[in-house]
Amino acid sequence: MNRNNFLIHFAIALVLITIAGVLGQIDRWRSGLRPATSETRDLARNNSGEAKQFRADAEPEVLVRFKPGVSRTEIERLTRRFNDRIEDRIEYVRGLKSIDDLDNADPETVAAQYRAMTDMVEYAEPNFRIETDLPDFRPVAERRDEAPVNSPNDPYFNDQWALFNSGENGGKSRADIDAQKAWELTKGSEEVVVAVLDTGVDYTHPDLVANMWTRPDSVPQYSDAQLGTFNDRFGFNAQSNLADPMDDNGHGTHCAGVIGAEGDNDLGIAGVNWNVQIMPLKFLGRGGFGTTKDAIEAINYAIDRKQNGVNVRIISASWGSTQYSKALEDAIRAAGENGILFIAAAGNSSTNNDSRPHYPSNYDLPNVISVAALDRNDSLSSFSNYGAKTVHVAAPGRDIVSTWLKESFREASGTSMATPHVSGIAALMIAADPEITVETLRKRLLAATDKIDSLSGKVFSGGRINAAKALDR
Repeated sequence: MNRNNFLIHFAIALVLITIAGVLGQIDRWRSGLRPATSETRDLARNNSGEAKQFRADAEPEVLVRFKPGVSRTEIERLTRRFNDRIEDRIEYVRGLKSIDDLDNADPETVAAQYRAMTDMVEYAEPNFRIETDLPDFRPVAERRDEAPVNSPNDPYFNDQWALFNSGENGGKSRADIDAQKAWELTKGSEEVVVAVLDTGVDYTHPDLVANMWTRPDSVPQYSDAQLGTFNDRFGFNAQSNLADPMDDNGHGTHCAGVIGAEGDNDLGIAGVNWNVQIMPLKFLGRGGFGTTKDAIEAINYAIDRKQNGVNVRIISASWGSTQYSKALEDAIRAAGENGILFIAAAGNSSTNNDSRPHYPSNYDLPNVISVAALDRNDSLSSFSNYGAKTVHVAAPGRDIVSTWLKESFREASGTSMATPHVSGIAALMIAADPEITVETLRKRLLAATDKIDSLSGKVFSGGRINAAKALDR
């Protein structure tokens, strides 16, 4: 090798060594932004399997609520320092930001980093994963047995023991919500909007289409400062940040049918409400999974629509996790402050929620009702969670026939199915008394029960919800 070639190769080698050193220094600098503090180490030890199970693995995000008085400039400066970006702000929970970590660091570590900024941050938490309490879905065959007198002509009504239990198929007579007596007073109102916070709703289903909410022309399209403007004709899809909340799982459609399938239309089933408006809020995907951020986004949408003149009075939530989220609690509290009752499934783990909390049903908020599941014999279902302090009321939740995807109907079991029965009764109450407050609505619901000995010490009210009693003022 001649001298000139040697000098050229030597110069190239020096350049490569210098570049490698710089890159290594950058990596060391970046890693130093998130030191392994004692808080971080303790968090890693304490959040083993369960926390990671509910973490949104595909979304390296945290939810951070900044203290009042912290300016936007200060927040942006902090996020840049951590190599993060603000993905969205939650309008109805002041100071709450969804933050995307550009380094793909562990979310628990990122959250701990923000929590350490005590002069600026109220709390920070990972964007945890949420899932439906997956029930057992089974197809049902259409029946046209002779129905009780004054019953709707829906072919599956005889299978809807939750509405009218004659004691057939091994059931206990009158172990139901007393729907027919309630219908003598009201069958619901299209002025009442119930939001189903779930996997979406098949808004084309023939037994639901008449009772689906559509955005009136007088209400402006939903607009989010970061996410953009949506043509939310049928509701909102927080999972994909799209307007279309079409169900691709079936769970949300099943819950919607319990609340408001059209009654007496010679098709399928009768909902607790024959007249109502169902607003789909999709945050759970095809597999039944979602995140706290997306649930909050959907709740934020419901509040926004309420403030823009849509009469959203109830959010029905048939899902949960054992992971506590302060951000989700704040969003549900904001819904209550805007006149929205939040009705939540107690969970399907056969556990005591007093000692092993299940969220959102365990939030101690004045607008939250937690629902356990009963079978057709008025017994607490074997899968149902319970809790004398934290589970408020029970409702039918086993072998419930309701709407499914693509014009079909299926039978399912779970506290997911019990919850919409309570949501439906709440909607009947609002139809009968449009000016009723959240506080009064909740109080009357918890008082409107048939006491059951087996529920004593299991649920707060000690009973099964009764629609007729709820309407009896």
